[in-house]
Amino acid sequence: MDMNFKNTLAFYRDLRPSTLKTHKYKHLFLLLYWPIYGLAFLTVERFWPHVWEAITGKELIYTEVVCAWDAKIPFCEWFVIPYYFWFAFLVGMALYGLLFDVQAFRQFSWFVIFSYTITAVIYYVWPNMQGLRPMDFPRDNWMIDIVKRLYDFDTNTNVCPSIHVLGSFAVCFAGLHSKTLRGWGWKLFFILSTVAISLSTVFLKQHSILDVIAALVLCAICYPLVFCWVCRPRDDDVTIP
Repeated sequence: MDMNFKNTLAFYRDLRPSTLKTHKYKHLFLLLYWPIYGLAFLTVERFWPHVWEAITGKELIYTEVVCAWDAKIPFCEWFVIPYYFWFAFLVGMALYGLLFDVQAFRQFSWFVIFSYTITAVIYYVWPNMQGLRPMDFPRDNWMIDIVKRLYDFDTNTNVCPSIHVLGSFAVCFAGLHSKTLRGWGWKLFFILSTVAISLSTVFLKQHSILDVIAALVLCAICYPLVFCWVCRPRDDDVTIP
């Protein structure tokens, strides 16, 4: 991987409001999806139950997502490390794509757009939740403290499909298809990170196995949409020299 910031600076040298809509820079508009999705997720998490009750006069009913396999998986606080690494995983791919690999950025962004949008619609039309979080913790250490703060901050609603799993595969697929991250070391990094993050969702009791399976099914649907249709290789693909 050749991180040549001179090439990046030269590529974005002509970026200004008047050139933003040109073919060279139109991938930057994909960044607008993040605040849109953030608002949609905040609404379904915090406001949609009140809106539903105001419209229908009835309390919003959440379907619990659980299966027998969930009880066989022990709680393990060590998985809080890959769980939180997910944020750096996503931001890292977005920044790398913007700076060094426009095609990887487009692939990552479009996979997120397709999968997250479908997931948001599911949350609105099929409110769901999980009740797997332990009431008492088997140990007392600094990782348990982080998990407790995670539970306090993050609700146990709108969990199926798992956003953590979808985002991880968005990074993984873009990384594996990247023309600049070609080494086997990078491929192994993307695969192992995605597996670890996906496992962390069930070992921290943030998700049911069914949430992970639903996310994998959605990944299988979105993959050909992104890599065989929207982001298939073209002669006019923008590249950073």
